[in-house]
Amino acid sequence: MRITISGPPGSGKTTVCRMLGDRLGIDVVISGHIFRQMAKEHGMSLQEFGRMCEADPQADIALDERMVEIARQNDHVCLEGRLTAYMLTRHGIDAFRVLLTADIGERARRVAEREGGDANQRKAEIEEREACEAKRYQAYYDIDIRDRSVYDLVIDTTHIPAEEVAGEIIREAGNGRDAR
Repeated sequence: MRITISGPPGSGKTTVCRMLGDRLGIDVVISGHIFRQMAKEHGMSLQEFGRMCEADPQADIALDERMVEIARQNDHVCLEGRLTAYMLTRHGIDAFRVLLTADIGERARRVAEREGGDANQRKAEIEEREACEAKRYQAYYDIDIRDRSVYDLVIDTTHIPAEEVAGEIIREAGNGRDAR
């Protein structure tokens, strides 16, 4: 089974993706880890690297190409990333595509809990990051990140524990809709 997990920062993508990997016994690929590593390699913060990517699309394009190639080579994988559902759709790669959402205040709280800092500061950083990403995705790929038509399932995780989210994805994917 091939699954994509997309959503904004703090929506639970990484946590749920790891749970799915454990429960289903499939590999997990986290695009955010790859992107963060790329920022670190450039000696930049995530925000600085994102701004650099606005001017030079090569890092984004390389990351997206890598995710597509990983999907092509693996029938049993959970791919986490903002554009994975769009990229796999565009390349005709079958997957069960999931979007996780959550209230911005809750997402900021989760990020602050995970990475430290103040939730208000994290909220501002998330909003800046989302605006930066939306601009890049539109410019590079003509993708409107607000378009949910590529997803098989959308879950608001604001008040749902990650375990329940993972369970719902497994149920829905198994209801004849799995990884087409």
